[in-house]
Amino acid sequence: MDTNRSLITVEAIIHAPVEQVWEYWTVPAHITKWNNASEEWHTPYAENDLRAGGKFVSRMEAKDGSFGFDFGGLYDEVRSHEFISYTLGDGRKVEITFIPQQNETKVVEVFEPETTNPIEMQQEGWQAILNNFQKYAEQQ
Repeated sequence: MDTNRSLITVEAIIHAPVEQVWEYWTVPAHITKWNNASEEWHTPYAENDLRAGGKFVSRMEAKDGSFGFDFGGLYDEVRSHEFISYTLGDGRKVEITFIPQQNETKVVEVFEPETTNPIEMQQEGWQAILNNFQKYAEQQ
């Protein structure tokens, strides 16, 4: 990661074992159920080739049809049940670490911010998605 830029970190402790958390995080059928920051948004489509050099994309859309975009990139490194790093389409880097803690899993995401929106807004958005993931993973 470019250490000259400020990085944003979001994290959550998921009350589920790491194998389950990994599956919910990486399988498209699950991604479409949790990958949104608020009730007004959804992810109608997700594709995931989970390997170094593999690509992923999630289609994020406002439920009222007013706006949508593809969120995607290429995986740089994948270590099953431990670590994922990828490069987004705009060149920003993201790292996700999965840390088993008894029957829980700590998920830590570190990413390079984009330059359009305030850092606080980006952190809140990514944290909201992670919180939604936590809720989904714990209800399964």
